[in-house]
Amino acid sequence: MVKVVLPELGEGITKATVTYWFFKDGEMVHQNDDLVELTTDKSTFNLPSPCTGIISEITYSEGSSVNVGQILAVINES
Repeated sequence: MVKVVLPELGEGITKATVTYWFFKDGEMVHQNDDLVELTTDKSTFNLPSPCTGIISEITYSEGSSVNVGQILAVINES
């Protein structure tokens, strides 16, 4: 089980907003697939999947604000 965590964003940015999930719970992802699109006050970026597996849980829905270090999703490695 791999926890996908919002990484440090630098420049004093402490949170981001989830704008779009590329996959849903139960779907297969591959390492480095774009997993989620996030927006900060300064930029929009895609966070890649850290591993190959099946998404078992998405913890924040689109439109949610997430702080650095919080878990965005859980992937069961395959």
